[in-house]
Amino acid sequence: MLTSSRRLKPKLSDLELIAINISAEYLSIDPEYQLFRYLSNSKLDGLIERSVYNRRKRKLFYHMENVRKLMVAKFNDVETTFIVDSIPLEICKNARANR
Repeated sequence: MLTSSRRLKPKLSDLELIAINISAEYLSIDPEYQLFRYLSNSKLDGLIERSVYNRRKRKLFYHMENVRKLMVAKFNDVETTFIVDSIPLEICKNARANR
């Protein structure tokens, strides 16, 4: 286990929780209620409650960041070009455009 403050062995391991969280981010499933709705008819249904998931996810934040860094390092070794999908943000407005 990555976090050792628990007495009972959880049904879902820390590594499984990290894998679910990173997969949810990859699938653009942001709010936890969407994730749990998505997982409601899967083998993971009933293994963890939302509040427990959220608490454990916060405790495992630094471990998840390390996994992300390792993934980025692996991608950087193979790829030379990356495409970033984002939303255009309006940085400044034309204040005098309507005058």
